[in-house]
Amino acid sequence: MRGESLLSVSGLCAGYGKIQVLRDASLEVAEGEFTAIVGANGAGKTTLLKCLMGLLRASAGSADFRGRSLLGQSAHRRVELGIGYIPEGRRVFPELSVEENLRVTATRRPRSSAASERSILERIYGYFPRLAERRSQAAGSLSGGEQQMLAFGRALALEPTVLIADEISLGLAPIVVDRLFELLGELHRGGTTIILAEQNARLALEAAQTAYVLEAGRVILRGPARQLSSDPKVVDAYLQNL
Repeated sequence: MRGESLLSVSGLCAGYGKIQVLRDASLEVAEGEFTAIVGANGAGKTTLLKCLMGLLRASAGSADFRGRSLLGQSAHRRVELGIGYIPEGRRVFPELSVEENLRVTATRRPRSSAASERSILERIYGYFPRLAERRSQAAGSLSGGEQQMLAFGRALALEPTVLIADEISLGLAPIVVDRLFELLGELHRGGTTIILAEQNARLALEAAQTAYVLEAGRVILRGPARQLSSDPKVVDAYLQNL
């Protein structure tokens, strides 16, 4: 049984300059739900998430979070609402240490204190012991997998109620990918709402409850993730070669 609606997106359009990428996209995410957005490279997944995070202005449509418009809110305000974001490409601060990267976001939490910051940092190090071993190391010197762990940890440092993750498996070793998806499952079971955009449709559909398929900026299919994983259109387009 689905919870109450948390995020409602209707007719969203966006692009870059004269290039239209997202075309009339709509989706509904319930409180506590794990939602996957799958599609090929260039389908509009990252563009959609950037609109939700306030990193890209939508040219049309609406996006409401708990009944209030997100589109007029700054990116900073969206973080304050409890929305965490793991961007495509990691985007860590390369010259800062691992711990400094985590503290940058830990200190932005509402009612943050030194004690609460220490507690959340230790929790993240528990999720990712490799980061604990490298807490004083410059983020730019980490491997790709370690940087993705750091980007994941940085989002968790906000203690978000909603976690938006963009292409977290891209270019990573299977053992790292397995750990990241395992953690997404743990967070979801703990009550966090998850919105995951992912090219690896098989992993995404196995992890999620509900899924949307984007193609050329439009939602062409939606439904229970398990049902879509056996849909002939999805199998032919996204699962045969995985």
